[in-house]
Amino acid sequence: MKAIFIVYNQAHSEKVEFMLDRLEIRGYSQWPEVTGRGSVNGDPHLGTHTWPELNSATLTVVEDDQVDRVLEGVKKLDALNEDIGVRAFVWHVERWM
Repeated sequence: MKAIFIVYNQAHSEKVEFMLDRLEIRGYSQWPEVTGRGSVNGDPHLGTHTWPELNSATLTVVEDDQVDRVLEGVKKLDALNEDIGVRAFVWHVERWM
């Protein structure tokens, strides 16, 4: 099993949910307001007067064979508008119940 943590500009929220539905990934948790800044060239998304945008995040745990499909979906979303960005991080899940 793998955990996939997807962080994205709030403008992508509906697209991320649509992607998960299309991939038949039912289980996930979301954080609708996440602050931060991209490590490469992203502007801060802090929800402040100076940096008003916010990110959202989604965490899902999937079977190993689903990871590539999710990452391909994230890559396609990012290509739609690279200026607002979407990133995914994958971790191995040791145990769950």
